[in-house]
Amino acid sequence: MKKFNFRKVLDGLTAASPVGSSGGGSGSGAGGSVHPGGTAGAAGTPREEIQETLTSDHFQICKTVRHGFPYLPTALAFDPVQKILAIGTRTGAIRILGRPGVDCYCQHESGAAVLQLQFLINEGALVSACADDALHLWNLRQKRPAILHSLKFNRERITYCHLPFQSKWLYVGTERGNTHIVNIESFILSGYVIMWNKAIELSTKTHPGPVVHLSDSPRDEGKLLIGYENGTIVFWDLRSKRADLRAYYDEAIHSVAWHHEGKQFMCSHSDGSLTLWNLKSPNRPFQTTIPHGKVQRDGKKPESCKPILKVEYKTCKNSEPFVIFSGGLSYDKPCRRPSLTIMHGKAITVLEMDHPIVDFLTLCETPYPNEFQEPYAVVVLLEKDLIVVDLTQSNFPIFENPYPIDIHESPVTCTEYFADCPPDLIPVLYSVGAKHKKQGYSNKEWPISGGAWNLGAQTYPEIIITGHADGSVKFWDASAITLQMLYKLKTSKVFEKQKVGEGKATAEIVEEDPFAVQMMYWCPESRIFCVAGVSAYVIVYRFSKHEVNTEIASLEVRLQCEVEDIITPEPETNPPFPDASSQLPSLKSLSGSTNTVACEGTMKDSIPCLSVKARPVRMPPGYQADLVIQLVWVDGEPPQQITSLAVNSAYGLVAFGNCNGLAVVDFMQKTVLLSMGTLDLYGSSDPYQRQPRSPRKSRQFAAGLTELSDSPVSLELERCKSPTSDHVNGHCTSPTSQSCSSGKRLSSADVSRANRRGPGRPPFRKAQSAACMEISLPVTTEENRENSFSRSRSSSVSSIDRDSKEAITALYFMESFARKNDSAVSSCLWVGTGLGMVIILSLNLPASDDSRQSEPVMVSPSGTVLTLKGAVLTFACLDCMGTLTHQPYEVWRDPHSADDGDKARKRKLVMHSPSSSQDMGDHQFAVICSEKQAKVFSLPSQTCLYVHNITETSFLLRADVVTLCNSVCLACFCANGHIMTLSLPSLRPLLDINYLPVTDMRIARTFCFTNEGQALYLSSPTEIQRLTYSQEMCDNLQDMLGDLFTPVETPEAQNRGFLKGLFGGSGQAFDREELFGEATAGKASRSLAQHIPGSGGIEGVRGAAGGVIGDLTRARIALDERGQKLGELDERTASMMASAEAFSKHAHEVMLKYKDKKWYQF
Repeated sequence: MKKFNFRKVLDGLTAASPVGSSGGGSGSGAGGSVHPGGTAGAAGTPREEIQETLTSDHFQICKTVRHGFPYLPTALAFDPVQKILAIGTRTGAIRILGRPGVDCYCQHESGAAVLQLQFLINEGALVSACADDALHLWNLRQKRPAILHSLKFNRERITYCHLPFQSKWLYVGTERGNTHIVNIESFILSGYVIMWNKAIELSTKTHPGPVVHLSDSPRDEGKLLIGYENGTIVFWDLRSKRADLRAYYDEAIHSVAWHHEGKQFMCSHSDGSLTLWNLKSPNRPFQTTIPHGKVQRDGKKPESCKPILKVEYKTCKNSEPFVIFSGGLSYDKPCRRPSLTIMHGKAITVLEMDHPIVDFLTLCETPYPNEFQEPYAVVVLLEKDLIVVDLTQSNFPIFENPYPIDIHESPVTCTEYFADCPPDLIPVLYSVGAKHKKQGYSNKEWPISGGAWNLGAQTYPEIIITGHADGSVKFWDASAITLQMLYKLKTSKVFEKQKVGEGKATAEIVEEDPFAVQMMYWCPESRIFCVAGVSAYVIVYRFSKHEVNTEIASLEVRLQCEVEDIITPEPETNPPFPDASSQLPSLKSLSGSTNTVACEGTMKDSIPCLSVKARPVRMPPGYQADLVIQLVWVDGEPPQQITSLAVNSAYGLVAFGNCNGLAVVDFMQKTVLLSMGTLDLYGSSDPYQRQPRSPRKSRQFAAGLTELSDSPVSLELERCKSPTSDHVNGHCTSPTSQSCSSGKRLSSADVSRANRRGPGRPPFRKAQSAACMEISLPVTTEENRENSFSRSRSSSVSSIDRDSKEAITALYFMESFARKNDSAVSSCLWVGTGLGMVIILSLNLPASDDSRQSEPVMVSPSGTVLTLKGAVLTFACLDCMGTLTHQPYEVWRDPHSADDGDKARKRKLVMHSPSSSQDMGDHQFAVICSEKQAKVFSLPSQTCLYVHNITETSFLLRADVVTLCNSVCLACFCANGHIMTLSLPSLRPLLDINYLPVTDMRIARTFCFTNEGQALYLSSPTEIQRLTYSQEMCDNLQDMLGDLFTPVETPEAQNRGFLKGLFGGSGQAFDREELFGEATAGKASRSLAQHIPGSGGIEGVRGAAGGVIGDLTRARIALDERGQKLGELDERTASMMASAEAFSKHAHEVMLKYKDKKWYQF
């Protein structure tokens, strides 16, 4: 009967639900909510009472904003009138930055690297040139920029672009040495081409190389300076179509810069030299310098240096000109850091950078190239940073950067996201963080100040927390889709510094980044913060506004498991692991080495991995360490990494687990309450028969934060094909398989790439970030088609050496019914394991607050065990009305407040207990989600009311119970890229979108959901991508985004004076339209480049849907379409006229031919 019901319900749901793509990438098409037969009675009553308000109409997914430093930057541009900055990247992304809050991300569909960016100054448009030889015109007059036109070159490769100020003709230099001209309005090539063989002298026998520079003369727009790579410079007269002068230098040119008067220009070369040329005597440079070259004693030319990659030559009215360049350092100092050199008069200042320089731009007061430039700042784009130098002060200080571009200062290892948290937290965290501000910045305003931004309608506070490889934790204000750092906590300060090079054997289990943060747990209400580190420790922090000087309390915990998970009677033998090290080059571990430090001499036992400081430590206001708990070595075996973590301020307890078992610590009394192997937690309720085992002989450990490890072993497990129970780090942990006899440790180098792919699925790229937590992708076979990741709670997906043990994967403190016949709720700890088992532990707390510090807390298994398929990920509790029951907490009080006096103040607890009021009813719902399915149980009856099999072919990486629109739902992120939401308590599917393919381990490791329909993940090692799954937020997103373009008057050109106008330049105005237009220059060859219309028009209308901009955009598009139609009409009319004329001519010829002939002569 029961089986039949299951099938009928599943079949009905499968038929009704939308099916994803077939094969391994399918979504939850096979899932379905199940109400098992026979669960009537008490369990059936609440089901009818609860009115679920969320529907699929409440959900929609879209990206909101991207924070952080653009990953792998390649290009830089600045609009001096709008004062906005654009950065292009190797992945085809463009980030446009203005005042704080104005931050826009766009992406080329091709994904080709951005070679160069050019603003149409004060026009609200941007031209990008990409590595696939395409030019794109972006419309910035809308909140989400879009491409209006594209032009794809077919036969030539683009190397350099130049757009003169207030011109609509773009000069494009190519690898063949030719220069083409593009009309910016129509994005069509002009027939005017400057061929390389016409530009150079006829007597020259060699090709001059690619075009590396193009610029028009500041003195005469009709003259174009073309720089070729081999050292040839051509000054081309556009009107007469011939070279006015040619200059040659025997070193390759990297860049060219004009003096504003247009009589001189400067070149930078590959030998570290700068040459200054005068147009009147182009035979040789009138000045050659090697700024960083050593002067030879015998008067010879200074020795050559590294290439000067770029030079800028900027004039000032009241002082010497600035010459600014990157590179050019001497070869004899190989350890010198990348530098920017500023030459001002006779003073030479070298600014050393932390990272290689990608590009730099000098910001000047005027956009006109023929006026005194008056530079005031230099924007320096580094590989991993953005720096702005103040040129107006003699010591060249840098500006304090207002953007959150230091997210990656140390690689991010885990993230947590809190929306709608208590409003007082942000100012409090900012006040303690502001005291750590650095000094020595420029006192001027940040110069990139363009665009407009307002708060929008969203008012609730949001906080993002990032954990890092160096042990630091950063708290960020993420309200209203901005990001600003509030406070930084260094967790490594509780430990003694590691002494390098002593040669002694240490107890460390990771050689690099031993303080890397693996998991974080934060209670915003009580301000208790807890971190778990890679070296198997947990630190409990309390928040205080007062500085203290105190010793750090520490505890040591032994966690050891003496049994092996083997289900009898059918043990299955697996061959030992093959040595696959020859198949793949070894991966370099960036943040945690898997090499265990060799144990020399005595066997390590009962010693922790790190040493806590024994002396009193000064703790500034903010988060102060209250207790450090360290797992210790046991019989020469290192402690295993922590896989789950929970803390509760009301109970005063912290719980954490790993693959050996569970520990519960009272952080108020600083005592260990429980340290027990996973199997002992079951007591007599163990659903499996286990065989005792002897302790391991081989010492094996994985750092778990950087390397990928897979097991090339066929795994067959029908009950739970979970990655946490299947295999991890080369050790088969399936209950149906025996432990490997081989003591060989598989590192990431031993992984076979073929084993990591499922049918029809793309290969996964290796994690790039240092300290990226690992994910194991198991082998795909006919028996087991699971492409899965090893998974621990809170998305800190870490590969742990579980060695055939049952890991603790989820922990949750709540007021609940521990046993079937309980009449009232009590304090409980819910424990979830890697085999899908849920164990409820009872907590017996002292009755009165006074006795809490003295009387012991009792922790005991309740005997209740629930089961799911797959490793347990998350828990939640709903009251009988379906409302989310929050965990109990203690209201925050300052532990070091001066008004404490002698007597300790009473703790103020908020229990949120359903039993505290009569209308809460006598039952509650427990929501449990595993990697494969979600279940809702009615308590205390422990009846399973609802089941939803979320996925058959994949597994969940993250699941969170979140609030949205005053209701509650379960949000899930699946390894096949699907984002899903389920209603609670009935587990109806509300959203299932194949949104984000997990192409990188980083996404799986950092993805997290929060309340109000928000989520985030690390899209690159340096950037956080935020997204929303709320329809309401998608609808309001336009109002929240900043405006990139604001109407600004273009400054007027300076009056040049009568004499200067008469003698200083070309008398006649230069009409580019007349010269480059189709009437004069003709059409370019169609095979040379292909015009592709963009989608920017329609998106522009949507983006500017309200107000004048929307109307103007619509009118502009209508005019464009009308113009296009009129153009087509003109062409048709012209062809008809030509046809009529030909007909008339032909008729006239016939008439003349037969004019004088008689009828009989025809």
